[in-house]
Amino acid sequence: MALWRCKICGYIYEERTGDQTAGIPPGTLFSSLPLLWRCPVCKADKSAFEEITDTGPVSMSLPTVSEVIIENLVQFGITEYFGVPGTSSLGIIDAIRKNEKARFFLFRHEENAAMAASAYNKLTGKIAACVTIAGPGATNLTTGLYDAKEDRASVLSINGQVEMQYSGPGGFQEIDQDAFFRPVTVFNNTIYDEKMAVKIITMAVLHAIVRKGVAQVSVPNDIQKLEIDPESIEGQGVIPSLVVRPGEEIIQKAIDLINISKSPVIIAGWGAHSYPGLVETFAERIDAPVLSTFRAKGIFPDDHPLYAGILGTVGSSGARAMVEEADLLITLGVGFSKMTRVPENIRILQVDYDPIRLGRGRDNLPVYGDVGEVLSGLLSKLPERSEFSGTSDSPGSFSTTRPDKSLAKEWVRAVKDPWDEIRKEEAADTSLPIRPPYIMEVLSRTIPSDAIISIDVGENGWWFGRNFRMNGQKFIMSGYLATMGFGFPGAIAAKIASPDKPVFCITGDGGFAMAMGDFVTTLKYDLPMVIIVLNNHELGMIRVEQQVEKYPNFATELFNPDFALYAKACGGEGIRVENPLELEQAVKWAMDQHRPVIVDVITDPRRFP
Repeated sequence: MALWRCKICGYIYEERTGDQTAGIPPGTLFSSLPLLWRCPVCKADKSAFEEITDTGPVSMSLPTVSEVIIENLVQFGITEYFGVPGTSSLGIIDAIRKNEKARFFLFRHEENAAMAASAYNKLTGKIAACVTIAGPGATNLTTGLYDAKEDRASVLSINGQVEMQYSGPGGFQEIDQDAFFRPVTVFNNTIYDEKMAVKIITMAVLHAIVRKGVAQVSVPNDIQKLEIDPESIEGQGVIPSLVVRPGEEIIQKAIDLINISKSPVIIAGWGAHSYPGLVETFAERIDAPVLSTFRAKGIFPDDHPLYAGILGTVGSSGARAMVEEADLLITLGVGFSKMTRVPENIRILQVDYDPIRLGRGRDNLPVYGDVGEVLSGLLSKLPERSEFSGTSDSPGSFSTTRPDKSLAKEWVRAVKDPWDEIRKEEAADTSLPIRPPYIMEVLSRTIPSDAIISIDVGENGWWFGRNFRMNGQKFIMSGYLATMGFGFPGAIAAKIASPDKPVFCITGDGGFAMAMGDFVTTLKYDLPMVIIVLNNHELGMIRVEQQVEKYPNFATELFNPDFALYAKACGGEGIRVENPLELEQAVKWAMDQHRPVIVDVITDPRRFP
């Protein structure tokens, strides 16, 4: 039976299937169609159609390239797909639809989909895939994929592409995607031959996991639809263990270094965030205080007796003094960001799974290995230290040049007590507009300990890092790329990954406005969450940066909608808070709605009055 193509829009009438929309039964010849029949897409009459081929027998058993790709990804455990469908990805999208284990989440902007995929891996260690079209869909992914690249998150990007034979200049939605994605990816390829589909997609997954980054695969539209023979279907579906264990010799060197130190300080980074129990046991064993990077905030509750707070631009002067007075810094999965400013003129015992990062500073013992494995190896050989019962003259005058067996807890108190008093005084300010320290105080005592918090970049993130007190919550952020707009798609990923946990987004008006189109996505997929918008009607961080560099304040004021009304217009809930005494009740009310809620908090753009 024949195929007839509309010369106006490209719709193909198949005599084998007929036209169900017009009640034309399967097997109806084109010549037998009623004279008034029209193209169901553009309404052109029959004269606009041309016969293109004789289909011959139709195979009903062989899968398409798209179906084989998705089936192999599901075997790898990749079941979540975030993106926007379109012309050049329809085969992939339909394969996701057909696979019972695959879930597709339609986003309203590809950048949000990519950021959500990055956040999903940071939270779970599992891969989520982005799926979109050639050209603008692919380019829109880039900021979210770059966040994954910088934070070493494993993400798979599957993009449609125009037909295998490129049309060259003037091609519709055609870009050289291999060249475009090269700077972002650890693996980057296009499937030109259906026989290579399984091999390429397998290599993409392996590279994303083993090299901890973005793997991009483009699939031309015509290749997606091709059937694939059984010999080319079978692929690899098992990931090898990535755990790296250092040798006994290096473990002993590390122990020797620890034993001769008088005032060691542990700095826990993102690489240690999965091992809070081991870090705690290690700190107790060697009697050392623990600082964290911003990304590792929450590895211990803020009130833990061995936790002295964050080291870096959101930390205290006491934390800075602590590392400068130490005689050994034990860094566990620390990236040495300029925002953390780890001093490199002090002896460092550096543990990291990435050998490229090792060797910081002038006096460094590099330990290549997974933080959990290294700590387990150290704890198996480190002797127990008897507790030192002495005390210093006063917490404020505690010296870091201390006896070998003194308690780190007293050193921590000397750092934390003054810092807690400063933050307590800041939080007591109930001025109008509502002050950020007061907001963080309310959120600290209101957000449940089992919650997941996704924060944005800007003043909201600065105040969260500085003043929010963690008590078991897990949080995610855009670390090294530090991109505005991450907070909200990060919260979407959190709710998809952990539907039974309370999810909060703490964001600013600038960052939320970049991503707010996907508020309807939270409603479409029933993803309850509380979005706290610190609405200061300004790009507050830019204002501060202008102040630091002695520029006058300019071009930072924002004209905002009423975010609470926006939430209601989308079908969610929203509440606007201007009175500080109403904030806590508003947050509790939002938690009780069990649906997406925006709490629009009118706050002060000035960092310090």
